[in-house]
Amino acid sequence: MDYDILFSTLRTLALKGGDEIMSIYSQDDFGVESKDDDSPVTKADRAADAVIYEGLKTAFPDVTIITEEQAASHDLSADQFLIVDPLDGTKEFIKRRGDFTVNIAFVENGVPTRGVVYAPAKERLFYTDANGQSVEEKGPFDPHSVGQTTPLSVKTPDNSALIVVASKSHRDQATDDYINKYQVRDMTGAGSSLKFCLVATGEADLYPRLGRTMEWDTAAGDAVLRGAGGRVVRFDDHSDLAYGKANYENPFFIAFAPGVDLK
Repeated sequence: MDYDILFSTLRTLALKGGDEIMSIYSQDDFGVESKDDDSPVTKADRAADAVIYEGLKTAFPDVTIITEEQAASHDLSADQFLIVDPLDGTKEFIKRRGDFTVNIAFVENGVPTRGVVYAPAKERLFYTDANGQSVEEKGPFDPHSVGQTTPLSVKTPDNSALIVVASKSHRDQATDDYINKYQVRDMTGAGSSLKFCLVATGEADLYPRLGRTMEWDTAAGDAVLRGAGGRVVRFDDHSDLAYGKANYENPFFIAFAPGVDLK
């Protein structure tokens, strides 16, 4: 894989997907429907999926592509694949909260090595560059030209005063019970894969997820966090979260800045 071409393509397609989403965000009717698992899907999910999938297929015709909206049609058996959530945080989108993202990642041998997370309503763009270093780009964003970027690095955590980020839409008692095992200075809520990015930027130290997620929900944010020196591990045994599972479903996991004394 040519990482320069990969980086440029993922960044451009994330921005184009974001444009599709925002064009629908300004409409009165999102075209909300329920999928087989009762999760919502909108016109924006489908529009972003279409532009991203076609762009990836054109640029990388020989690479397996997994997208949330087409996942049932794919056999995930490749050592390398692209994985896409065209609109992560659909519930946040429907509620007009702004905490939704476009996620695109490249996975090699079970590890998301490159990724982009774009939050169009918040005008925040995070990605791994061609060298695998995670950065945040300052807007406004031009699909054809990279703007000013800031390298990302997790901060050294203070275990007596941790900053924890948790889901806005999927918070439950089990998550609260786990968080209560730590000495927490501040709690913040965020939707979608933005939670990974807040750990990557040093705005948070710890993001536990004791709930159902799929690989397309996490791969891009995982890549951004890894590229900033962070880690994502399984909740049960603290081994690295791996990708390429047969059903795309993740176990519970913990995303964190190294130095956090995991419980």
